[in-house]
Amino acid sequence: MTDTTFTPRVFSGIKPSGGLQLGNYLGAIKRFVGMQGEMEALYCVVDLHAITVWQDPVELAHGTREVAAGYLAAGLDPTKSILFNQSRVSAHAELGWIFNCVARVGWMNRMTQFKDKAGSNAEKVSLGLYAYPSLMAADILLYHATHVPVGDDQKQHVELTRDIAAKFNHDYGVDFFPLTEPVIGTHAARVMNLRDGTKKMSKSGESDMERINMRDTADQIAKKFRKARTDPEPLPEAVESLKDRPEARNLVEIYASLSDTTPEAVIAEHGGAGWGTFKPALADLAVAKLAPISDEMTRLMDDPAEIDRILAEGADRAAALAAPILQRTYEIVGLRG
Repeated sequence: MTDTTFTPRVFSGIKPSGGLQLGNYLGAIKRFVGMQGEMEALYCVVDLHAITVWQDPVELAHGTREVAAGYLAAGLDPTKSILFNQSRVSAHAELGWIFNCVARVGWMNRMTQFKDKAGSNAEKVSLGLYAYPSLMAADILLYHATHVPVGDDQKQHVELTRDIAAKFNHDYGVDFFPLTEPVIGTHAARVMNLRDGTKKMSKSGESDMERINMRDTADQIAKKFRKARTDPEPLPEAVESLKDRPEARNLVEIYASLSDTTPEAVIAEHGGAGWGTFKPALADLAVAKLAPISDEMTRLMDDPAEIDRILAEGADRAAALAAPILQRTYEIVGLRG
């Protein structure tokens, strides 16, 4: 079977570890919701990726539901998109193993995220953490996904996915897997720390004031933005002047993303304003946009059986798409699946 025509299909996922924060929303979930209807879409809670480092089982189950609740509260419609958690579809792990045998060790050694996470302790981390980019490729190619919305820090993994697809196709003389395209966001693709604009906002930061959690109350959201670190200068009159002002640039980009506009438009409206004016305006905007999502997440988390039902139905739909692709992969490789 060779086929150079692939149905436009998008896939992406979020790990259920540590709770959702603003970076997950602006960099991923908001974009996922916006792509609904553009093409067939699968959005996943990648719980198999989460266990590359040890997870408390109870917290992992809770985190899986919380990410699903975040998707739903932000506007993801499970009748328009397929929403599921990765471990419910065993084909992910099966194709992941085949791709482990396609990917080269040298490719894995170049993965910068592994180097960042492992640090000087690389000999003691799990094999899963080392090999998880291969599983990520399987997540994508299991559905012949043609597009993956990612941040800049994940682009390398999509490039690896393309390398794996190209090598598989070449080795077996087929044109079976697509060369997936990364869909990189514009402003706020990487939301930065509210206390240090040179660091990415993280679920594992030392202080809760560094980040906006998606379960934060309206009061907490407003307080964090009003206390966000800035510099002494007012907002400039041109976006280019934000280049060496990481905290200022971060707040402007967050404002732009929350208001569905551009940093240039934000500066056109607020250029020259002091932080005593801009930060309260940003806080009010953030509360208006994020507090309803937080409230809806809380409502959904009070009904875990409903979340589980949605994930199970999504997994059935995902498995139906994956089954013929995995079966054909087995046939191409010479396995009797």
